[in-house]
Amino acid sequence: MKRDPQLPEESPEPPPRPPLSSSSSSSSPPSGQAEGAELAAPVWIFGYGSLVWRPGFEFTSRKVGFIRGYSRRFWQGDTFHRGSEKMPGRVVTLLEDCGACTWGVAYEVRGEQIAASLEYLNMREAVLGGYDTKLVKFHPQEKDAEEPILALVYIATPQNPSYLGPASEEDIAAQIIVSSGCAGHNIEYLLRLADFMRYFCPQAEDKHLFSIEEALISILPCLYYTEEPLEETASVPQKSKG
Repeated sequence: MKRDPQLPEESPEPPPRPPLSSSSSSSSPPSGQAEGAELAAPVWIFGYGSLVWRPGFEFTSRKVGFIRGYSRRFWQGDTFHRGSEKMPGRVVTLLEDCGACTWGVAYEVRGEQIAASLEYLNMREAVLGGYDTKLVKFHPQEKDAEEPILALVYIATPQNPSYLGPASEEDIAAQIIVSSGCAGHNIEYLLRLADFMRYFCPQAEDKHLFSIEEALISILPCLYYTEEPLEETASVPQKSKG
């Protein structure tokens, strides 16, 4: 099912859709801001979740592309941005998967932007602990891209206190439908990510993401359907018993 993409007004428009490219990859794990600050300028930061439409920090440029060796999964719980303590939402993290690739956006930061962006991301992504920061090879989507770019990425691990782990697509969709937080409804998070993949990486596959989207879309009519008979029943006089 296709929907018109609605990117948030507060973030810059995403880059145009260039053709796909492919390359090799590897990863080398730094351990946080100190290592990130030691990287030669410019620094690139790879986003694969809400960072693709709302980075929240100033940047010089950005590119759509992918990293190899990871799959995106809705296995991370969220009790703040897209959920609550009582009803945690589901957001994405990365799972090591040698045969997979994950599409997203890499942001270039320079000069004073480097320290500001890393400080912001350490608060936004890693303040609770249970996150790994790694250096990965990012492959831009442009045809003329010669070499992959080293980029910093934040990955929630099973040691994260909000980590939920695997579940069926149907169960994940059901949890997303009832969850919302200070950044908005969990449904919005899922649909924006699906729209990003659909409109900016149209030839790429993300079976996990689109299966959850399909499950959610199939559940929503059932929720609306159950409300209508209740309204009709309330307006129909009931026969007395006895």
